[in-house]
Amino acid sequence: MLVATAGTVYAANPQWETVRTTAERPDDGSEQSDRLEVTVHDGYVYVTVTRPCTVRLFTILGNLVSQRNLPAGTSRLRLKGRGMYLLKTDRGTRRVTV
Repeated sequence: MLVATAGTVYAANPQWETVRTTAERPDDGSEQSDRLEVTVHDGYVYVTVTRPCTVRLFTILGNLVSQRNLPAGTSRLRLKGRGMYLLKTDRGTRRVTV
């Protein structure tokens, strides 16, 4: 099933894939232990976190594209539509351009 929004087509339920997992490190209060990295490559959004967290991806218009509890490590989501998105976690919000 496909969903069209403002001229862009999305898969109804885009699926996150785990690329690499890491052992969870004890929280020592340092900034490094609560790291969030977001990168884009070849239509995929890669999210790397050092602790499990909930990730929500929205279109720039505020429509929820995907929500998932990610494990520590790197996960990716394939986006069919180009554009700007907002990725929100408990560690902050990042703008993503595909």
